[in-house]
Amino acid sequence: MRFTGRGRWFRGFLIHLAVILSASLLFALSFPNLLVEKGIPLLAWIAYVPVFWVIYRAKPGACVFWGALYGYTAYGLFNYWLSVFHPLAGLIVGTIYLVYFAVLFPFLKLALILFPRRGYLVQWVIWIAYEYLRTLGFLGYSYGITGYSQWTVLPVLQIAAVFGVWGVSALVVFPSVFLAGALNEPGPSGGRAVFIRDFFRRERIPAVIWLAALAGTLVYGFVSPVDYSRADMANIALIQHNTDPWRGDMAQYRMNYRILKRLSLEALAEDPKPDLVVWSETAFVPRIYWHTTYRTDPESYVLVRELLDFLKEQEVPFVLGNDDARRRVSPDGLVEQIDYNAAILYDRGVEMGIYRKMHLVPFTEGFPYDKQFPWIYQALRNADTHFWEKGEEATVFEVTGFKFSTPICFEDTFGYLSREFVRNGADIIVNLTNDAWSRSLPAQNQHLSMAVFRAVENRRSMVRSTASGQTCGIDPNGKILAMAPPFAEAWLTVEVPIVAGTSLYTRYGDMWARLFLLAVIIILPVGVGRSILVKILKRKRGKRL
Repeated sequence: MRFTGRGRWFRGFLIHLAVILSASLLFALSFPNLLVEKGIPLLAWIAYVPVFWVIYRAKPGACVFWGALYGYTAYGLFNYWLSVFHPLAGLIVGTIYLVYFAVLFPFLKLALILFPRRGYLVQWVIWIAYEYLRTLGFLGYSYGITGYSQWTVLPVLQIAAVFGVWGVSALVVFPSVFLAGALNEPGPSGGRAVFIRDFFRRERIPAVIWLAALAGTLVYGFVSPVDYSRADMANIALIQHNTDPWRGDMAQYRMNYRILKRLSLEALAEDPKPDLVVWSETAFVPRIYWHTTYRTDPESYVLVRELLDFLKEQEVPFVLGNDDARRRVSPDGLVEQIDYNAAILYDRGVEMGIYRKMHLVPFTEGFPYDKQFPWIYQALRNADTHFWEKGEEATVFEVTGFKFSTPICFEDTFGYLSREFVRNGADIIVNLTNDAWSRSLPAQNQHLSMAVFRAVENRRSMVRSTASGQTCGIDPNGKILAMAPPFAEAWLTVEVPIVAGTSLYTRYGDMWARLFLLAVIIILPVGVGRSILVKILKRKRGKRL
């Protein structure tokens, strides 16, 4: 069957559409998803082949469209649960990634134009730099970073102690750019015939270097895990009450407290008794400081008093999530209430320290641009958004035997934060999370996949106390030692090692990712300059002839 010009265009459009949709599906399946609980890590190694294949074949202007489509569909499939979190969350994140990829795809195309021989290597560098950039600033969001797909592959995971998640991403993304380059190798006539053998022969050096890096990763993965058989151990009880603490009224808050109390007493009855009990993010909703200080609501004060009396009777310190509300005088001279998402350490009912969440979830926990974009701010307010104040101190708590810090929920998805806690002296990372709102096991596992990296990056044990799952203990090698069943009332007492020492990642942080970003900043301008110079020289030669 012969196609006219318009028919060929439409056929090509349908092919590209099918390829982009398949790429979106491969991306989503690489991570925890509805079909496979822990995801299919192997798919991540080829998940971007269709993406780069389309970029090779599409015109620069069309790359904007295909990038937008890929960004929206890939994250729509991957983060389908976001719309449950907030009515605007799914739309906002989808739109953000629509824009991100609409910008990224033309840069990936530009790499091929400027470097026709080895553009795939430039694409690889651009991709890793992009993954790093999108974790920065107000819009920082770590879900979907390629390296996190390997959270269950412990031998590959270990290089995170050196390079962070970025080293894993670099290793996993390379096969996609390389294979796409091979599939799009032009034939002698200048067409798009596949000459994979010729490409492999010509590009054998990058391939051999990658194979050597993979082999080195696997060797390191088997020899580097920390031996903590002689380490001191911390026995920590993690309480999972299986309710979304923010849903309901005072009666619900009271019921949540009774569940938390009962589960805690069950854990404390164990032998040996735990060294610490941890409740999840805002597990206890009534504002403890506010209601004991200002007593604006008698019913809330009674419940807060019950909690403090209970804690006073316990011989073991407790850490619990709470809305820490305070009064302050605004620049206009008005007295206002501010709220912090906080983790508070109590010992026999006495507050021993407090940590206030420093990295808030964009749009749903904080929006600092109310003056620049008042219409967005008002829309969020109208959607009943609860804004928090941003904390400023990377607190390290101390109890008998060890020090620990408490990244709250979303915060354990960022390597820089856990690194800061460890550099401040934390022996153990204690994460308090509420993912109950998602009502989604894939959402909870996607979150867990990033927490595993925080343990390996810093060679520190991590424990997670969550509202509904995944409550667990993770050793410094990224191995999950024990986990409570999801979506069930449960307590889990887990023994984790207290390991000293400093990893290379803890020392140098995201330097590896910054090197990729620096390479992009240097390579692209050099490519543009070289292209302009070549055109000038060609014009001069043409005039001479």
